[in-house]
Amino acid sequence: MTIYEQLVGLENQGVPFVLVTLVEALGSTPQDAAAKMLVTADGLHSGTVGGGKVEVAALKLASEILASGEAKPRFVSWTLKGDVGMTCGGSVKFYFEPHFGPGPWNIAVFGAGHVSQALIPVLAPLPCRITVIDSRPEWLSRLSRAQNVTLQEAARPEECVPSLPDDAFLVVMTMGHTTDRPILRRALTERNFPFIGVIGSEAKRQILIQELIADGVPEARAGQFHCPVGLDFGTNHPHEIALSIASQLLTLRDRKRTCA
Repeated sequence: MTIYEQLVGLENQGVPFVLVTLVEALGSTPQDAAAKMLVTADGLHSGTVGGGKVEVAALKLASEILASGEAKPRFVSWTLKGDVGMTCGGSVKFYFEPHFGPGPWNIAVFGAGHVSQALIPVLAPLPCRITVIDSRPEWLSRLSRAQNVTLQEAARPEECVPSLPDDAFLVVMTMGHTTDRPILRRALTERNFPFIGVIGSEAKRQILIQELIADGVPEARAGQFHCPVGLDFGTNHPHEIALSIASQLLTLRDRKRTCA
């Protein structure tokens, strides 16, 4: 993987790290400008900014930044002979960029159909962890592969609801409302997820609410889901629906983080 793919992987895992970039190298230096390395609490994760004493010094500062929890980026300029103790006569400038973001954003998508096929490639590059659940292996196999995407085959997808993270955003878009309803029933009666969205129309929403109440879901809880899911723009083309869903998820994620 490239260093940027590893960076996204660390963000998805919620691991604090510092991205160290050699932004300027003058004179005799062990590495050229633009060299990068990722540093975690365990030390060098990947990359290099030249090795030897200059890298040891950069690793030490990155570790101190992680230990302090200071999220402000910083520049440092060192002469290799005077500041680092090397025989080289050059100088270097480093940019230390700490990442102390929140833990992974969990998203659970029930259904691997056409809209999921369009939605997952939109969400996967973001700092999130996605679980896609479907009873149809042939549809799961068509999804784009990514490090932060887990594909889960389940004959009864609703049985996966208890194992989902408490902070998961749920997007329910299975084969129809008869397969959506068992997922909703368990999500609304057994859990308290921050977001539940269901693909469909306002008419479908009203039918689902009536059926959920008939299934024993308290009336106050039966309507606590977004249907139609997604912001109100675009057409019924799967890719446009996917963009509207991603926009709604991001909007609500940021709103909840601001209010936290």
